[in-house]
Amino acid sequence: MITISFPDGATREYEAGTTGAEVAASIAKSLAKKAVAMRVDGELTDLADPIGADAALELVLRDDAAALELIRHDAAHVMAEAVQELFPGTQVTIGPVIENGFYYDFAREEAFTPEDFATIEAKMREIVQRDAAFTKEVWDRDRAKDVFRSKGEDYKLELIDAIPGDEDLKIYAQGQWFDLCRGPHMPSTGKIGSAFKLLKLAGAYWRGDSDNAMLQRIYGTAWANDKDLQAYLTQLEEAEKRDHRRLGREMDLYHFQEEAPGSVFWHAKGWTLFQALISYMRRRQDNAGYLEVNSPDMMDRSLWEQSGHWEKFGENMFTSDTPDERTFALKPMNCPGHVQIFKNGLKSYRDLPFKLSEFGKVHRYEPSGALHGLLRVRSFTQDDAHIFCSTEQITEECVKVHELMMSIYRDFGFDEVVVKYADRPEVRVGADDVWDKSEAALQHAVASAGQECELNPGEGAFYGPNLEYVLRDAIGREWQCGTLQVDLNLPERLGAFYIGQDGEKYVPVMLHRAMFGSLERFAGILVEHHAGHFPLWIAPLQVMVATIVSDADDYATEVQRACSDAGLRAETDLRNEKINYKVREHSVTKVPVMFVVGKREVEEGTVNVRRLGSKEQVSLPLGEAIAMLTAEATAPDVARKAAG
Repeated sequence: MITISFPDGATREYEAGTTGAEVAASIAKSLAKKAVAMRVDGELTDLADPIGADAALELVLRDDAAALELIRHDAAHVMAEAVQELFPGTQVTIGPVIENGFYYDFAREEAFTPEDFATIEAKMREIVQRDAAFTKEVWDRDRAKDVFRSKGEDYKLELIDAIPGDEDLKIYAQGQWFDLCRGPHMPSTGKIGSAFKLLKLAGAYWRGDSDNAMLQRIYGTAWANDKDLQAYLTQLEEAEKRDHRRLGREMDLYHFQEEAPGSVFWHAKGWTLFQALISYMRRRQDNAGYLEVNSPDMMDRSLWEQSGHWEKFGENMFTSDTPDERTFALKPMNCPGHVQIFKNGLKSYRDLPFKLSEFGKVHRYEPSGALHGLLRVRSFTQDDAHIFCSTEQITEECVKVHELMMSIYRDFGFDEVVVKYADRPEVRVGADDVWDKSEAALQHAVASAGQECELNPGEGAFYGPNLEYVLRDAIGREWQCGTLQVDLNLPERLGAFYIGQDGEKYVPVMLHRAMFGSLERFAGILVEHHAGHFPLWIAPLQVMVATIVSDADDYATEVQRACSDAGLRAETDLRNEKINYKVREHSVTKVPVMFVVGKREVEEGTVNVRRLGSKEQVSLPLGEAIAMLTAEATAPDVARKAAG
């Protein structure tokens, strides 16, 4: 007999070899119907697997959040079966679960089209209704190769060769169709339900190598129920409307082109936005005691070898060999440069904490297929900072950084922030007592603000624990932006030290801190979060003064000049076009405010104020209108300071 322990603390005895399905049935028939998988001592596995020894057992129900990945995994297999039934001769390769869905890569001479989706989905629903059981077998490699070779599945032969010899080779079948798979799966295809949809096509090189054959990738999504599916599809529609690449063109902010892949061509308005972000962050950092510095864009290979980046990150660095036989690298990060600045000149305990900040341009190679507008680039600017402190100062500094980050995110309209905490991994550097202080400091920083954090156990870097700040945008998507990382390694590795109160040398602890993360990426997130309708204080163009008749041209120019004198970013539209045309055009470019002027406004010294997204308009004296907008256009941090 074996003893099974349940999450509620209860235990039961069963015959060795009892399956998870039998355990569920022994508790309640209703539970047996709902269960789709189990965790045995924390490991997710098939419900049909036998339990051979005492174990902690947790049944996974169809409605549990943990079941969503299984639903998507099973849906991927069903899609592959549907494709092969409909298009004989198609080879299936790999089909993993991804965020919010799944995909499968297919090898087929004829191209799939989006018009094929309805047919494939219909066949998938037919397979789901068959409710065929998922069954698992372990095959030896020779048998597996013979079977897949006879089916013309050449890609499967490569996958079999890639599986380590000491690992079981599992075959999962659903009725007559089967595939090579690690599992686990739900009991049958019927458990998938009807809440799935195919979304798009893409090309994908076999195993991500451009030297290999190009395959056809079909993406899909699957959810626990139709309500969740529809909510996701609605979110996709809204995301399409907010796509920063399209809005960037419409608003004349930036563009991209093949001659500079992964780099941004900032237009005047976009650069104004970019500089507004820097100005805001510079003020916040200056007030927090940071010293702004600038480190070289290119440094000798030897420094990157000493820091460890060359070994761990070298393949993603852009390098240049010079005629004097030296190798230089464009910096992928700013931290080694900041250590050099700290080392220049003797530092004592009185200099700590020593806070350096930089808007540093960094370069990292990203595969061309991974590039995505401002959100995934090869060249970007970090709002990077490093705090050199003693172990006794870690907690206080972490609290300050956390409070500053949360304040900054609120200023930009992000009220929902998830903080994720990663603690020590098994393999690490540094003394345990310093790890204890570092981990306690990060936890205290979050707790002191009355906030909770999600734990990612063992996911910290080998050189220290960290916090990640994930922003939730207006349509519910999550974006990881800020980081606070304790580093117990790099200062010592690069020879940094300070003189303690006792006259001895000590290695400082280094806190890596970024709040926007990448300014380019944060700008893209802002565009999508606000759908281009920026708060007035960061809008690249705040006021457009548009004329109704040419007789108002001189007055419009005076209005624009008065706006500029008050610190507002304003332009004029004096074109000989109907005012409705001008209003529509500037609405597309997301200008927050229009001052419309005609003969009456000239005579009265007023402006007709129209807000983006509102049909209402109000006539105000020019001075009153400018005063109203000037107050609104004041950055939140400046307004707070003025208010005392």
